[in-house]
Amino acid sequence: MIRFVRNSFRLLGMARTLARHDALFPLALVPGGKLLAFFARLTAPFSRRSDLPPGRRLARALEELGPAFIKLGQTLATRSDLIGDDVAADLSSLQDRLPPFSVKIAKRIITEQLAEPFDVLFDQFDDEPVAAASIAQVHFATTPDGREVAVKVLRPDIKVRFARDLDLFYWVAEIVELTQPRLRRLKPIETVKALEDSVHLEMDLRFEAAAASEFRDNFDSDPTYYIPQIDWERTAEHVMTMERVKGVRIDNVEALDRMGVDRSALLAKAAGAFFQQVFRDGFFHADMHPGNLFVDETGQVSVVDFGIMGRVDKQTRLYLAEMLLGFLTRDYHRVAEVHFEAGYVPRNQSLENFQQACRSIGEPILGKELADISVGRLLGQLFQVTEQFGMETQPQLLMLQKTMIVAEGLSRILSPNENMWELSRPLIEEWMRENLGPEAKIKEATLQAGSMLRRLPRVLEAAEQASSVFTDQGLRLHPDTIAAMRGKASNGQGKSNGFSRHTLILWVAIAALGAAVFLK
Repeated sequence: MIRFVRNSFRLLGMARTLARHDALFPLALVPGGKLLAFFARLTAPFSRRSDLPPGRRLARALEELGPAFIKLGQTLATRSDLIGDDVAADLSSLQDRLPPFSVKIAKRIITEQLAEPFDVLFDQFDDEPVAAASIAQVHFATTPDGREVAVKVLRPDIKVRFARDLDLFYWVAEIVELTQPRLRRLKPIETVKALEDSVHLEMDLRFEAAAASEFRDNFDSDPTYYIPQIDWERTAEHVMTMERVKGVRIDNVEALDRMGVDRSALLAKAAGAFFQQVFRDGFFHADMHPGNLFVDETGQVSVVDFGIMGRVDKQTRLYLAEMLLGFLTRDYHRVAEVHFEAGYVPRNQSLENFQQACRSIGEPILGKELADISVGRLLGQLFQVTEQFGMETQPQLLMLQKTMIVAEGLSRILSPNENMWELSRPLIEEWMRENLGPEAKIKEATLQAGSMLRRLPRVLEAAEQASSVFTDQGLRLHPDTIAAMRGKASNGQGKSNGFSRHTLILWVAIAALGAAVFLK
């Protein structure tokens, strides 16, 4: 009851903020949302109509509501199936920026977390942060041994604020799932859980440091794509220190041109690196906005901010590669087959009808000029159209779809007449040959055979133990069971000339049990 009252008042306060920005339309997804919107508009001070697009209005409201709502907006940017393409596109540019907190507080947190005097840790520390976001802010500094570093410090009390807002999100999601059966396939509770997991990882900077370290190892042999090194001695739960990178933002085309950087080559490099992250490693940077990518005079790309990372298992990567290649080659039958093989679409649906739906999605997009094709938008529309086929939302693909859209936007800035997916197509085809071709199948069979050989001693041991149970201890059966096996009734009356139906079932059950023991 207390939770109901608390969150009801908070929901009304949120609605009033939405009303001030003329962004009440998301409440249509909440039971009673229209009535809530009516009261919010009546009670909200300075409520006004806006000429801005709906997504822009919602983005401004979320920025005012605070850090958790900014993260919610970034999550909703991946859910075009829930809020529509236009609103999702506007939310994808939602800026995670907040006023900075005091440098005195930052230094206190650093000293407490690292358990060292501040002067021992840093010779020089900039008072003004270079970036201030919803979770943390970043200061440039210099260590006593002369290394230039960037120090990320978690906002004070951020965990308490997020816990309160996440409870509200869960409460609303639970109500939606309980009262709106048509929206259950969109998995609102699971979406909030994904947001919570992401935020919890971001609020322990040791996890971000570990992600940066893994990412650096993945690209250790690539001189064109640089990931800065972590300073583990100056890293703790609320503090992370890493090597400072230099260069200009990747979207600063004027500066790139002055530096003589070939933007077409830069796009090919970025597209290849994105492909390697997703398909080779299954571990990708999921916050690839231009503020996290820097380019130096040599054309080397440096990446920062590893708070939001995504993972895709190998089987999903195989399905995704076939799906994308099928769309790019207009093989809609194969696209449909992949969805059925992956279990995304239930088997009781029509493959032919789903193939027709895939064509309805692909043709309008792929009929455009090559430079205008957006695979991210294509996936978003695919998630929308498949509702009638019972396809459930695939959380593991939502973050990837959002990252694709951001990467495609960046590619159009760098080289408007080129398409990053066409640049990546040879890599996709080569990767598929290596992972789906005859050699890959032979390799997989060899690995399975090796696994079976490693299990053989355990299988033999289990068989020996089972044999000893039968020979040394004997297998004790109930008298009724023995009678049934002999074809007799349990009361001793009547004799069967052969196996009865129950006898046959019993023998089959015993045979199955023996096989299970042997193959254990």
